[in-house]
Amino acid sequence: MAKLRAGVIGVGHLGQHHARLYASLPDATLIGVVDHDYGRASLIGRQYGAKAFEDLPDLLKHVDVISVAVPTSAHYSVTKACLEAGKHVLVEKPIAVLPIEARELVELAKMNRCTLQVGHSERFNPIMQLMRPHIRRPVLFEGQRMGVYSERGTDVDVVLDLMIHDLDVVLSCNPGPVEEVRAAGLSVRSSTNDVANAYIQFESGCVASLIASRVSLKAMRNMRLFQPDGYVSIDFQSRQGVVGRRSVEPSRKSMVAVEEFQAGDDEPLRLQLESFLKSIRAQSCPVVSGEDGTAALEVAHHVLSAINAFGQRNS
Repeated sequence: MAKLRAGVIGVGHLGQHHARLYASLPDATLIGVVDHDYGRASLIGRQYGAKAFEDLPDLLKHVDVISVAVPTSAHYSVTKACLEAGKHVLVEKPIAVLPIEARELVELAKMNRCTLQVGHSERFNPIMQLMRPHIRRPVLFEGQRMGVYSERGTDVDVVLDLMIHDLDVVLSCNPGPVEEVRAAGLSVRSSTNDVANAYIQFESGCVASLIASRVSLKAMRNMRLFQPDGYVSIDFQSRQGVVGRRSVEPSRKSMVAVEEFQAGDDEPLRLQLESFLKSIRAQSCPVVSGEDGTAALEVAHHVLSAINAFGQRNS
């Protein structure tokens, strides 16, 4: 079976790793890369045995699959061009800036029979995959996602930059439709919100309390899920997890049995790309579909609207 010909658009901090992995995966051949900095594209191309193309249309003539790793503000336009050319696309999160753009991309992928996957990488974090069987019916989520400040990603609000990871994880647990959102945010160093706190209640009664910051002194990516029979604690960074199960002893005294987990060191991005290529081969729905990416973006905009309302009340 012929290898899928791959290309990467945007070979900066994250895109360079897409290029590295495509060059190493047995089911793909890295054909070329494109970047607004042609010198950067040439460097990465030479490093991984691929051609640096001067423009996107030229690259699209030679590939089957594309990773889009450009700044978020360009996700829609670049992904649209790839789908219109009939290429399978993995676009980094968020799928787009606006929900209307995301929905258009989903329809375009369907129309052109293209696989569209969104890069919500925590779904492929080994600790998330290890803990998934223990997540049954969460009724309360608590998430903290903190990062040290960097100019990268500040073209969008921290909700679209960081919190959207946790929104996707919450939605992947099927809490149902959103009923109410309350949120607050603050700009610290960039022109958009760098800190955000959101309280999301779903029609099912499930609640998610999420905090995201990109102006913290150290990085942190934690989530705790509480369910009727116990809790699940996940540290996405250290890849450690804890499951607490409630039980009732014969004496009818409630007890909690605790089990600890440590996931392996598999690279989430490699697992993500392997899954993407597999879904193309099988003509099956990707693990994180365009619809999934759109759902996370829509809830993110509920949070942004609530932050705007908070700002107006406190201005």
